[in-house]
Amino acid sequence: MQYNTQQKRMPLPEYGRSIQNMVDHALTIENRAERQRCANTIINIMGNMFPHLRDVPDFKHKLWDHLAIMSEFKLDIDYPYEIIRKDNLCTRPDNIPYSSTKIRYRHYGRTLEVLIKKAIDFPEGDEKQNLIALICNHMKKDFMTWNKDTVDDRKIAEDLAEYSNGKLQMTDDIIKLMAMRIEHNYRPKANNPSHPGYQNNRRDNRNNNKRKY
Repeated sequence: MQYNTQQKRMPLPEYGRSIQNMVDHALTIENRAERQRCANTIINIMGNMFPHLRDVPDFKHKLWDHLAIMSEFKLDIDYPYEIIRKDNLCTRPDNIPYSSTKIRYRHYGRTLEVLIKKAIDFPEGDEKQNLIALICNHMKKDFMTWNKDTVDDRKIAEDLAEYSNGKLQMTDDIIKLMAMRIEHNYRPKANNPSHPGYQNNRRDNRNNNKRKY
């Protein structure tokens, strides 16, 4: 018994050994017209193997490319399309350049630097104060991600002043806004048994679900 591992390696194994044998047989046909008919038959069989791809653009073109690849570009026939070149099979993609932007503190990231620059240009007012509070809370969260110990507000205030060249300061009002934002984001919901309105909501729901006669 001859195992598949002992046979010729297939360039496109998804078509199977039978299709590869047909291609190998087409290479042995000396009559050009007969060889062309054999190639057309092989293309039809290959297309029937993947009927769900018939609506894909250039599906036929890809089949002829695959036929050329399986014949190692030795099949001398009239291709209805311009087939892929052998040199293009081993081309490497272009290198993707990495960003060369320098980040002052990597645990804060580049996005935080952009936010701080935006906050500096904001006009004075409540909106700017809330934006600074959001930035400070985000800095604390990023700091805790990299440093598992507790973070001191003084450290965040120093980093904020350093990033903004002293134009943004963590004042007492900012600290109050930070606490308010944290309390708002982590406020227990009404469906939590520890929430004060939990029992009232349950009682209201039971009354609403009672059948009215």
